[in-house]
Amino acid sequence: MIQLIWLTIFLPIVGVVLNGIWGRRLGYQVVGAVASLAVLGAFMVGVIAAFQLGQTGAVVVPLWTWAAIGDFNVSVSLLVDPLSLLMVLVVTGVGFLIHVYATDYMVHRAENGPAHPDRDYARFFTFLNLFIASMLVLVLGDNYLLMYVGWELVGLCSYLLIGFWFDRPAQEQDPIDLGPGRPPVKLFPLLSPAASGLKAFIVNRIGDVGFALGVFLLWTTFGTLQFAPIFAEAPRVAQTMPAAITWIALLLFIGAVGKSAQIPLYVWLPDAMAGPTPVSALIHAATMVTAGVYMIARSHVLYTLSPGVSMLVAFIGAATALFAATIALVQVDLKRILAYSTVSQLGYMFLAAGVGAYTSAMFHLTTHAFFKALLFLGAGSVMHALHDVIDIRRMGGLKNKMKLTWLTFLAGGLALAGFPFISGFFSKDEILAKTYQASTALWLIGVLTAGLTAFYTFRAVFIVFYGRPRDQYLYDHAHESRWPITAALVMLAILALAGGILGLPAELLHGFGLDAPHFIANWLEPVYLAAEHTAAEPGHHLPFMVELSLFLISATVAIGGMFVAWIFYRVRPTIPQTLARNLRPIFVLLANKYYVDEKIYTPFVVKPGLKLAEAMAKGVDVLLLDRLLVDGTAKVIGRGGRWLSYLQSGYLRHYVLATFVGVLAVVSYFFLR
Repeated sequence: MIQLIWLTIFLPIVGVVLNGIWGRRLGYQVVGAVASLAVLGAFMVGVIAAFQLGQTGAVVVPLWTWAAIGDFNVSVSLLVDPLSLLMVLVVTGVGFLIHVYATDYMVHRAENGPAHPDRDYARFFTFLNLFIASMLVLVLGDNYLLMYVGWELVGLCSYLLIGFWFDRPAQEQDPIDLGPGRPPVKLFPLLSPAASGLKAFIVNRIGDVGFALGVFLLWTTFGTLQFAPIFAEAPRVAQTMPAAITWIALLLFIGAVGKSAQIPLYVWLPDAMAGPTPVSALIHAATMVTAGVYMIARSHVLYTLSPGVSMLVAFIGAATALFAATIALVQVDLKRILAYSTVSQLGYMFLAAGVGAYTSAMFHLTTHAFFKALLFLGAGSVMHALHDVIDIRRMGGLKNKMKLTWLTFLAGGLALAGFPFISGFFSKDEILAKTYQASTALWLIGVLTAGLTAFYTFRAVFIVFYGRPRDQYLYDHAHESRWPITAALVMLAILALAGGILGLPAELLHGFGLDAPHFIANWLEPVYLAAEHTAAEPGHHLPFMVELSLFLISATVAIGGMFVAWIFYRVRPTIPQTLARNLRPIFVLLANKYYVDEKIYTPFVVKPGLKLAEAMAKGVDVLLLDRLLVDGTAKVIGRGGRWLSYLQSGYLRHYVLATFVGVLAVVSYFFLR
């Protein structure tokens, strides 16, 4: 089956072709079934391949030669190793559940009328299948050029899906009321889906330029783009040309910053919430944003040889984690709370990769896929019940109307908050422990961020599902979602709760006399053994008491954050408004996301960029190319033709005269030269 791993890409492509060409004729139920079964088939192929691969290391499956020009040879070959298969299982497994969820989410139902699908139901699933196929090209390619192809296709799919409802306008946001005597806090309008999709596309182009330059530099340095020879040759090149390795790692990191929404290119991800909720879940959990983390994990040999760039990765990751968590504290849009949470959790993954804990980064990527997909789909279930209302200020008491959604959302919230012995706790605690070995300052940032994460997660849980309804009409009409939605929620809740078993703290448990395998570390071991001489995975273990202390600190911080949220929003609900009134400047700053979009990017990047584009359009495109080169050449040739036409008088004497003058000129030239 390993040799048939190409089926994981081919099956979603079949879904793209069937639904893209005949989708409108097939009926929405067939369209949803085709799209979901295509991804399920890809997942089954990945599972069988994982069993067959075992601990054999890696298998390259050549398909065909893409380009052979002199010394430049690029093949379309798929690399099947533990790292790529882990990503295949995450992308297709979580992706399948999101597809099942979407089969009902994209169907609208009148209260007493028939169900009717979205008008572009087939187009939606065509894009969704293409998204999965593109991500699989990215993770399975055995060279940087094929990875880049998947990288760009993923960016295209995100643009198409974020702007799926392209005809919807921008939305105004109600100001935040701070009580009598205080002016409300104004919020900026939300971008329209079309503008959000365009923003995601353009911001990602910035990172993609860095990635493309990194690929060019890889070729000029190593003479190949295949992973295996590059990683084998990298230690020798690092000794002779250390600057080249540093620049390659830095340029690839720029690409990862854009795709995985890190500072300063994170701004597209919260606005991507304008797309349908299944798209948000797919982007945040299984595709797109995980691409940057995967690329760095795949290129770990290069980053190990560039300690300065690795430290930069860790610093950017830690800064992003804390920065995004502070914004999430006061947001009023449920999906945007989760979006900033994703930016923050991706920061944890970069922090882990930066300190050399690649296994921990991939562990957190896996558990994050489970609980973040669950939370987004839970938010979508709430939106479905409340007629697309997503402002948490209009919710409350929904646990009585949507018990299954409440329980599953609670499971996802516990995992995100890092509640002890839930999946997110184990992966985050492992990152913090590895960070502690590398830098106490970065560890402190990580711990502080963990506390904020627990607080804003349960702020959302308490406001949405507990207390009295804040909008009685919405509450009265709320109802539990249908089985395709709830089934996906239940499956993801089980994964979010139990996913930690993939990476139990083996060393800590060993100190208690217990023996527990770290499945993900064991599974990924061949990937890092292949570059054992350069791998930066921390090789020494902390003393038992230190590791136990870090474990207890992580648990205390998570529970403490949840406890504070409980005090603020259940016991003394007046505290948040009182704090906001007394700390108004800070609250306004956080509510408006530090004004990064409005006060920094818009005046210093967007407007100058628009003026430059306008100048280029008028000066270069219209004046230089159109009028001077294209129109000017045509006019010169036309006028020349008209002048020459005067010679065609039709009188023989004129032609004889012209012949005589010509002969005279030629003879004169030869005599006088």
